[in-house]
Amino acid sequence: MLQISHKIIIPDSEIEMNAIRSQGAGGQNVNKVATAIHLRFDIEASSLPTFYKQQLLKLNDRRITQEGVIVIKAQEHRSQEQNREEALQRLKQLIKSAVILPQKRKPTKPTRSSQKKRLDSKTKRGHIKSMRRQSID
Repeated sequence: MLQISHKIIIPDSEIEMNAIRSQGAGGQNVNKVATAIHLRFDIEASSLPTFYKQQLLKLNDRRITQEGVIVIKAQEHRSQEQNREEALQRLKQLIKSAVILPQKRKPTKPTRSSQKKRLDSKTKRGHIKSMRRQSID
């Protein structure tokens, strides 16, 4: 079971994990031992609340396919068990990040003194430029 929050738990039956061979250098074990983990999680078929499902499907993340399946590949560690834990943690972080809504921006106005400073600097700069244009006859 993967516990997302106090109330939300994903059963192991909804998470599909396969062991595959890792990429890259690894010595003699790289061609023999399947240490990388390929995790698949179907959002639509899961027991997550509908709000979680909607937020996950809205995400623009390369790990979520068009069919609504989250695909995570973990191969950083040399042991299969550590990679399994890493994949589950990434899934948990992805689900948690989808639910956090960004704060609304409160529009603010510039202060009166900052407006005055801006206008003064513009006038000063314009005066300098106008002094360059004047020709002496």
